[in-house]
Amino acid sequence: MEKFDTIVIGAGIAGASAAYELAADRKVLVLERESQPGYHATGRSAALFHDTYGKGAVVKLTRASRGFYEKPPEGFTEAELLTPRGVLIFGRADQRAKLEASQRESEKAGVSARLVSRDEAVALVPVLRPDYIAVAVHEPAVMDLDAHAIHQGFLKGLRRRGGRVVTDADVTAVKRTGGEWTVDTPAGSFAAPAVVNAAGAWGDEIARLAGVRPVGLSPKRRTAFMVATEHDARTWPAAIDADEAFYIKPDAGQLLASPANEDAMPPHDVQAEEMDIAIAIDRIETATTLQVRKIGRKWAGLRSFVADRVMVAGYDDAAPGFFWLVGQGGYGFQTGPALARATAALVAGKDLPEDMKAFGLSKADLSPSRSGLSREFAY
Repeated sequence: MEKFDTIVIGAGIAGASAAYELAADRKVLVLERESQPGYHATGRSAALFHDTYGKGAVVKLTRASRGFYEKPPEGFTEAELLTPRGVLIFGRADQRAKLEASQRESEKAGVSARLVSRDEAVALVPVLRPDYIAVAVHEPAVMDLDAHAIHQGFLKGLRRRGGRVVTDADVTAVKRTGGEWTVDTPAGSFAAPAVVNAAGAWGDEIARLAGVRPVGLSPKRRTAFMVATEHDARTWPAAIDADEAFYIKPDAGQLLASPANEDAMPPHDVQAEEMDIAIAIDRIETATTLQVRKIGRKWAGLRSFVADRVMVAGYDDAAPGFFWLVGQGGYGFQTGPALARATAALVAGKDLPEDMKAFGLSKADLSPSRSGLSREFAY
Protein backbone atom coordinates (compact mmCIF):
# COMPACT_ATOMS: atom_id res chain seq x y z
CA MET A 1 0.00 0.00 0.00
CA GLU A 2 1.46 3.35 -1.06
CA LYS A 3 1.70 5.91 1.73
CA PHE A 4 1.45 9.70 1.61
CA ASP A 5 1.56 12.61 4.02
CA THR A 6 -1.90 13.80 2.95
CA ILE A 7 -4.67 12.33 0.82
CA VAL A 8 -7.08 14.82 -0.76
CA ILE A 9 -10.43 13.37 -1.85
CA GLY A 10 -11.80 15.38 -4.78
CA ALA A 11 -9.95 17.15 -7.62
CA GLY A 12 -12.33 20.06 -8.17
CA ILE A 13 -11.23 23.62 -7.51
CA ALA A 14 -11.19 23.12 -3.72
CA GLY A 15 -9.20 19.89 -3.76
CA ALA A 16 -6.86 20.90 -6.59
CA SER A 17 -5.95 24.26 -5.04
CA ALA A 18 -5.51 22.83 -1.54
CA ALA A 19 -3.37 19.97 -2.84
CA TYR A 20 -1.21 22.47 -4.75
CA GLU A 21 -0.46 24.38 -1.55
CA LEU A 22 0.00 21.23 0.54
CA ALA A 23 2.44 19.77 -1.99
CA ALA A 24 4.93 22.57 -1.30
CA ASP A 25 6.26 20.52 1.62
CA ARG A 26 4.28 17.27 1.69
CA LYS A 27 3.80 14.09 -0.30
CA VAL A 28 0.25 14.56 -1.57
CA LEU A 29 -2.19 12.28 -3.36
CA VAL A 30 -5.46 13.49 -4.91
CA LEU A 31 -8.21 10.94 -5.55
CA GLU A 32 -10.88 11.79 -8.13
CA ARG A 33 -13.98 9.63 -8.64
CA GLU A 34 -14.43 10.68 -12.29
CA SER A 35 -12.17 10.07 -15.28
CA GLN A 36 -11.23 13.74 -15.38
CA PRO A 37 -10.85 16.35 -12.63
CA GLY A 38 -13.46 19.11 -12.51
CA TYR A 39 -16.25 17.09 -14.13
CA HIS A 40 -18.96 18.27 -11.72
CA ALA A 41 -19.44 21.77 -10.20
CA THR A 42 -15.94 23.03 -11.03
CA GLY A 43 -16.33 22.42 -14.75
CA ARG A 44 -19.81 23.95 -14.81
CA SER A 45 -19.08 27.28 -13.14
CA ALA A 46 -19.87 30.75 -14.51
CA ALA A 47 -17.05 32.18 -12.46
CA LEU A 48 -16.97 35.85 -11.44
CA PHE A 49 -14.67 37.61 -9.01
CA HIS A 50 -17.16 39.66 -7.02
CA ASP A 51 -15.87 41.24 -3.80
CA THR A 52 -19.27 41.51 -2.13
CA TYR A 53 -20.80 38.19 -3.26
CA GLY A 54 -21.36 36.12 -0.14
CA LYS A 55 -21.09 37.05 3.50
CA GLY A 56 -18.64 37.13 6.37
CA ALA A 57 -15.73 34.76 5.82
CA VAL A 58 -16.60 34.37 2.13
CA VAL A 59 -15.93 38.05 1.43
CA LYS A 60 -12.72 37.96 3.49
CA LEU A 61 -11.40 34.96 1.59
CA THR A 62 -12.38 36.55 -1.72
CA ARG A 63 -10.40 39.68 -0.97
CA ALA A 64 -7.44 37.64 0.23
CA SER A 65 -7.49 35.79 -3.13
CA ARG A 66 -7.28 38.87 -5.35
CA GLY A 67 -3.49 39.18 -5.22
CA PHE A 68 -2.99 35.61 -6.46
CA TYR A 69 -5.25 36.19 -9.46
CA GLU A 70 -3.72 39.56 -10.29
CA LYS A 71 -0.18 38.15 -10.14
CA PRO A 72 -0.14 34.33 -10.18
CA PRO A 73 3.10 32.45 -9.46
CA GLU A 74 5.56 32.17 -12.33
CA GLY A 75 4.63 29.29 -14.61
CA PHE A 76 1.13 28.93 -13.22
CA THR A 77 -0.56 29.86 -16.51
CA GLU A 78 -0.09 31.97 -19.61
CA ALA A 79 -3.74 33.10 -19.53
CA GLU A 80 -5.10 36.27 -17.96
CA LEU A 81 -6.98 34.98 -14.94
CA LEU A 82 -8.97 38.19 -14.39
CA THR A 83 -10.57 40.24 -17.16
CA PRO A 84 -12.89 43.23 -16.76
CA ARG A 85 -16.60 42.49 -16.74
CA GLY A 86 -18.55 44.50 -14.16
CA VAL A 87 -21.97 43.65 -12.83
CA LEU A 88 -25.28 45.50 -13.07
CA ILE A 89 -27.86 44.59 -10.44
CA PHE A 90 -31.16 45.95 -11.67
CA GLY A 91 -34.65 46.19 -10.29
CA ARG A 92 -38.19 47.45 -10.57
CA ALA A 93 -39.53 50.40 -8.62
CA ASP A 94 -40.60 48.10 -5.77
CA GLN A 95 -37.01 46.84 -5.49
CA ARG A 96 -35.45 50.30 -5.12
CA ALA A 97 -34.99 50.11 -1.36
CA LYS A 98 -33.14 46.79 -1.65
CA LEU A 99 -30.81 48.18 -4.32
CA GLU A 100 -30.13 51.36 -2.39
CA ALA A 101 -29.24 49.29 0.68
CA SER A 102 -26.97 47.07 -1.44
CA GLN A 103 -25.18 50.10 -2.83
CA ARG A 104 -24.59 51.52 0.65
CA GLU A 105 -23.22 48.21 1.93
CA SER A 106 -20.83 47.91 -1.01
CA GLU A 107 -19.53 51.44 -0.57
CA LYS A 108 -19.14 50.84 3.17
CA ALA A 109 -17.02 47.80 2.34
CA GLY A 110 -14.80 49.88 0.08
CA VAL A 111 -16.18 48.48 -3.19
CA SER A 112 -17.02 50.88 -6.01
CA ALA A 113 -20.80 50.65 -6.46
CA ARG A 114 -22.83 53.39 -8.09
CA LEU A 115 -26.59 53.79 -8.12
CA VAL A 116 -27.57 54.42 -11.74
CA SER A 117 -30.76 55.58 -13.40
CA ARG A 118 -32.98 53.65 -15.78
CA ASP A 119 -31.38 55.34 -18.79
CA GLU A 120 -27.85 54.58 -17.58
CA ALA A 121 -28.78 50.95 -16.92
CA VAL A 122 -30.20 50.56 -20.42
CA ALA A 123 -27.09 52.17 -21.89
CA LEU A 124 -24.96 49.55 -20.13
CA VAL A 125 -27.20 46.60 -21.10
CA PRO A 126 -29.26 47.73 -24.09
CA VAL A 127 -31.69 44.80 -23.99
CA LEU A 128 -33.17 45.82 -20.62
CA ARG A 129 -36.75 47.04 -20.96
CA PRO A 130 -37.10 50.72 -19.93
CA ASP A 131 -40.67 50.04 -18.77
CA TYR A 132 -39.37 47.29 -16.42
CA ILE A 133 -36.21 48.85 -15.01
CA ALA A 134 -36.44 51.63 -12.45
CA VAL A 135 -32.96 51.69 -10.92
CA ALA A 136 -29.76 49.66 -10.81
CA VAL A 137 -26.42 49.35 -9.04
CA HIS A 138 -23.31 49.19 -11.20
CA GLU A 139 -20.14 47.59 -9.79
CA PRO A 140 -17.49 48.09 -12.49
CA ALA A 141 -14.67 46.31 -10.65
CA VAL A 142 -16.24 42.84 -10.86
CA MET A 143 -14.10 40.57 -13.05
CA ASP A 144 -14.48 37.44 -15.13
CA LEU A 145 -12.40 34.50 -13.91
CA ASP A 146 -10.87 32.01 -16.35
CA ALA A 147 -12.11 28.93 -14.50
CA HIS A 148 -10.43 26.41 -16.79
CA ALA A 149 -7.01 28.10 -16.68
CA ILE A 150 -7.23 28.43 -12.89
CA HIS A 151 -8.16 24.81 -12.29
CA GLN A 152 -5.54 23.51 -14.72
CA GLY A 153 -2.93 25.83 -13.25
CA PHE A 154 -3.41 24.31 -9.81
CA LEU A 155 -3.33 20.75 -11.15
CA LYS A 156 -0.19 21.35 -13.22
CA GLY A 157 1.47 23.14 -10.30
CA LEU A 158 0.58 20.24 -8.01
CA ARG A 159 2.27 17.77 -10.35
CA ARG A 160 5.36 19.98 -10.67
CA ARG A 161 5.63 19.88 -6.89
CA GLY A 162 5.58 16.10 -6.93
CA GLY A 163 1.90 15.62 -6.17
CA ARG A 164 -0.09 12.85 -7.81
CA VAL A 165 -3.65 12.71 -9.14
CA VAL A 166 -5.43 9.37 -9.53
CA THR A 167 -8.67 9.38 -11.53
CA ASP A 168 -11.43 6.75 -11.71
CA ALA A 169 -10.84 6.39 -7.97
CA ASP A 170 -14.31 6.42 -6.42
CA VAL A 171 -13.83 6.02 -2.67
CA THR A 172 -15.41 2.80 -1.37
CA ALA A 173 -14.05 2.73 2.18
CA VAL A 174 -12.28 5.06 4.61
CA LYS A 175 -10.97 3.73 7.91
CA ARG A 176 -8.48 4.75 10.56
CA THR A 177 -6.09 2.28 12.15
CA GLY A 178 -2.79 2.81 13.91
CA GLY A 179 -2.82 6.59 13.45
CA GLU A 180 -3.36 6.41 9.69
CA TRP A 181 -6.33 6.70 7.36
CA THR A 182 -6.66 4.03 4.70
CA VAL A 183 -8.71 4.95 1.64
CA ASP A 184 -9.88 2.16 -0.66
CA THR A 185 -10.75 2.79 -4.33
CA PRO A 186 -10.99 0.70 -7.53
CA ALA A 187 -7.62 2.25 -8.45
CA GLY A 188 -5.96 0.94 -5.30
CA SER A 189 -5.70 1.50 -1.56
CA PHE A 190 -3.71 4.38 -0.10
CA ALA A 191 -2.76 5.53 3.41
CA ALA A 192 -1.89 8.82 5.10
CA PRO A 193 -2.09 10.38 8.57
CA ALA A 194 -4.36 13.12 7.21
CA VAL A 195 -7.29 13.00 4.82
CA VAL A 196 -8.74 16.19 3.30
CA ASN A 197 -12.40 15.72 2.41
CA ALA A 198 -12.85 17.99 -0.62
CA ALA A 199 -15.51 15.84 -2.25
CA GLY A 200 -17.97 18.65 -2.98
CA ALA A 201 -21.59 17.50 -2.97
CA TRP A 202 -20.37 14.05 -1.85
CA GLY A 203 -18.61 15.43 1.26
CA ASP A 204 -21.09 14.02 3.77
CA GLU A 205 -21.05 10.67 1.93
CA ILE A 206 -17.27 10.48 2.39
CA ALA A 207 -17.73 11.31 6.07
CA ARG A 208 -20.30 8.52 6.41
CA LEU A 209 -17.82 6.04 4.96
CA ALA A 210 -15.25 7.22 7.51
CA GLY A 211 -17.69 6.97 10.41
CA VAL A 212 -17.59 10.76 10.85
CA ARG A 213 -20.66 12.84 11.64
CA PRO A 214 -21.76 14.93 8.61
CA VAL A 215 -21.71 18.72 8.52
CA GLY A 216 -25.16 18.96 6.93
CA LEU A 217 -24.23 19.65 3.31
CA SER A 218 -27.15 20.62 1.10
CA PRO A 219 -26.33 20.20 -2.61
CA LYS A 220 -28.44 22.56 -4.72
CA ARG A 221 -28.95 22.35 -8.48
CA ARG A 222 -28.30 25.41 -10.61
CA THR A 223 -29.19 25.29 -14.30
CA ALA A 224 -27.52 27.35 -17.02
CA PHE A 225 -27.71 27.56 -20.80
CA MET A 226 -26.37 29.53 -23.73
CA VAL A 227 -28.44 31.93 -25.84
CA ALA A 228 -27.35 33.30 -29.21
CA THR A 229 -27.72 37.05 -29.64
CA GLU A 230 -27.41 39.43 -32.56
CA HIS A 231 -26.12 42.10 -30.20
CA ASP A 232 -22.43 42.73 -29.64
CA ALA A 233 -22.50 42.04 -25.91
CA ARG A 234 -18.76 41.81 -25.33
CA THR A 235 -18.59 44.96 -23.23
CA TRP A 236 -21.81 44.44 -21.29
CA PRO A 237 -21.59 43.78 -17.57
CA ALA A 238 -23.24 40.70 -16.16
CA ALA A 239 -26.88 41.63 -15.48
CA ILE A 240 -28.52 40.24 -12.36
CA ASP A 241 -32.07 40.73 -11.13
CA ALA A 242 -32.25 42.38 -7.69
CA ASP A 243 -33.89 39.28 -6.21
CA GLU A 244 -31.42 37.05 -8.10
CA ALA A 245 -34.36 35.55 -9.99
CA PHE A 246 -32.15 35.25 -13.09
CA TYR A 247 -28.97 36.56 -14.66
CA ILE A 248 -27.39 36.94 -18.08
CA LYS A 249 -23.67 37.23 -18.73
CA PRO A 250 -21.73 37.68 -21.99
CA ASP A 251 -19.74 34.58 -22.82
CA ALA A 252 -17.83 33.79 -26.04
CA GLY A 253 -20.10 35.87 -28.29
CA GLN A 254 -23.29 34.55 -26.72
CA LEU A 255 -25.16 35.08 -23.48
CA LEU A 256 -24.94 32.67 -20.58
CA ALA A 257 -28.31 32.62 -18.81
CA SER A 258 -29.62 31.07 -15.62
CA PRO A 259 -32.70 31.26 -13.39
CA ALA A 260 -30.21 31.30 -10.47
CA ASN A 261 -32.15 28.40 -8.97
CA GLU A 262 -31.18 26.48 -5.84
CA ASP A 263 -33.04 23.16 -5.84
CA ALA A 264 -31.95 20.87 -3.00
CA MET A 265 -31.25 17.24 -3.91
CA PRO A 266 -28.90 14.32 -3.16
CA PRO A 267 -25.48 14.33 -4.84
CA HIS A 268 -25.49 12.89 -8.36
CA ASP A 269 -24.48 13.76 -11.92
CA VAL A 270 -27.10 16.49 -12.17
CA GLN A 271 -28.50 17.55 -15.55
CA ALA A 272 -30.31 20.67 -16.73
CA GLU A 273 -34.07 20.61 -16.20
CA GLU A 274 -36.39 21.89 -18.94
CA MET A 275 -38.61 23.59 -16.34
CA ASP A 276 -35.66 25.60 -15.02
CA ILE A 277 -34.87 26.73 -18.56
CA ALA A 278 -38.51 27.66 -19.23
CA ILE A 279 -38.66 29.71 -16.02
CA ALA A 280 -35.45 31.54 -16.94
CA ILE A 281 -36.68 32.31 -20.45
CA ASP A 282 -39.95 33.73 -19.10
CA ARG A 283 -38.09 35.99 -16.66
CA ILE A 284 -35.58 37.09 -19.29
CA GLU A 285 -38.29 37.97 -21.83
CA THR A 286 -40.24 39.87 -19.14
CA ALA A 287 -37.30 42.06 -18.14
CA THR A 288 -35.51 42.38 -21.49
CA THR A 289 -36.25 42.65 -25.20
CA LEU A 290 -34.49 39.35 -25.87
CA GLN A 291 -36.63 36.74 -27.61
CA VAL A 292 -35.23 33.32 -26.86
CA ARG A 293 -36.14 31.16 -29.84
CA LYS A 294 -33.41 28.58 -29.50
CA ILE A 295 -30.99 27.63 -26.79
CA GLY A 296 -27.52 26.23 -27.23
CA ARG A 297 -25.57 24.18 -24.75
CA LYS A 298 -27.32 23.56 -21.44
CA TRP A 299 -26.00 22.15 -18.20
CA ALA A 300 -26.45 22.10 -14.43
CA GLY A 301 -24.18 21.87 -11.43
CA LEU A 302 -24.55 21.22 -7.72
CA ARG A 303 -23.53 24.09 -5.46
CA SER A 304 -23.21 22.67 -1.95
CA PHE A 305 -23.92 24.77 1.15
CA VAL A 306 -23.96 24.22 4.88
CA ALA A 307 -26.60 25.90 7.02
CA ASP A 308 -24.81 29.25 7.45
CA ARG A 309 -23.63 29.31 3.80
CA VAL A 310 -19.94 29.69 4.74
CA MET A 311 -17.45 27.03 3.68
CA VAL A 312 -16.02 24.55 6.18
CA ALA A 313 -12.26 24.08 6.58
CA GLY A 314 -10.78 22.37 9.60
CA TYR A 315 -10.11 19.10 11.41
CA ASP A 316 -13.07 17.23 12.83
CA ASP A 317 -12.86 17.28 16.64
CA ALA A 318 -14.08 13.67 16.88
CA ALA A 319 -11.94 12.18 14.11
CA PRO A 320 -8.18 12.83 14.34
CA GLY A 321 -6.64 13.55 10.94
CA PHE A 322 -9.98 13.98 9.15
CA PHE A 323 -10.02 17.45 7.60
CA TRP A 324 -13.18 19.04 6.16
CA LEU A 325 -12.92 21.23 3.05
CA VAL A 326 -16.50 21.51 1.81
CA GLY A 327 -19.47 23.86 1.45
CA GLN A 328 -17.96 26.27 -1.08
CA GLY A 329 -21.41 26.89 -2.57
CA GLY A 330 -21.04 29.30 -5.48
CA TYR A 331 -17.84 30.81 -4.10
CA GLY A 332 -15.24 28.15 -4.93
CA PHE A 333 -13.30 30.04 -7.58
CA GLN A 334 -13.44 33.51 -6.06
CA THR A 335 -12.13 32.21 -2.70
CA GLY A 336 -9.94 29.38 -4.03
CA PRO A 337 -6.39 30.71 -3.60
CA ALA A 338 -6.89 32.03 -0.08
CA LEU A 339 -8.90 29.02 1.10
CA ALA A 340 -6.17 26.73 -0.24
CA ARG A 341 -3.48 28.58 1.72
CA ALA A 342 -5.68 28.54 4.81
CA THR A 343 -6.18 24.80 4.40
CA ALA A 344 -2.45 24.12 4.05
CA ALA A 345 -1.77 26.06 7.25
CA LEU A 346 -4.56 24.38 9.21
CA VAL A 347 -3.65 20.87 8.02
CA ALA A 348 -0.13 21.52 9.32
CA GLY A 349 -1.53 22.64 12.69
CA LYS A 350 -0.56 26.28 12.15
CA ASP A 351 -2.50 29.51 12.47
CA LEU A 352 -3.98 31.25 9.44
CA PRO A 353 -1.61 33.32 7.28
CA GLU A 354 -1.18 36.88 8.51
CA ASP A 355 -2.75 38.52 5.46
CA MET A 356 -5.99 36.61 6.06
CA LYS A 357 -6.05 37.56 9.73
CA ALA A 358 -5.59 41.15 8.59
CA PHE A 359 -8.89 40.81 6.73
CA GLY A 360 -10.49 39.68 10.00
CA LEU A 361 -10.63 35.96 9.20
CA SER A 362 -10.24 33.45 12.03
CA LYS A 363 -10.04 29.66 12.30
CA ALA A 364 -13.37 29.72 14.13
CA ASP A 365 -15.05 31.25 11.05
CA LEU A 366 -14.31 28.08 9.07
CA SER A 367 -14.35 25.43 11.79
CA PRO A 368 -16.57 22.34 11.41
CA SER A 369 -17.40 22.67 15.10
CA ARG A 370 -18.70 26.25 14.86
CA SER A 371 -22.26 26.99 15.87
CA GLY A 372 -24.80 27.24 13.08
CA LEU A 373 -24.07 23.89 11.40
CA SER A 374 -26.74 21.20 11.55
CA ARG A 375 -24.23 18.29 11.54
CA GLU A 376 -26.97 16.10 10.10
CA PHE A 377 -27.60 14.76 6.61
CA ALA A 378 -29.53 17.38 4.62
CA TYR A 379 -30.89 14.98 2.01
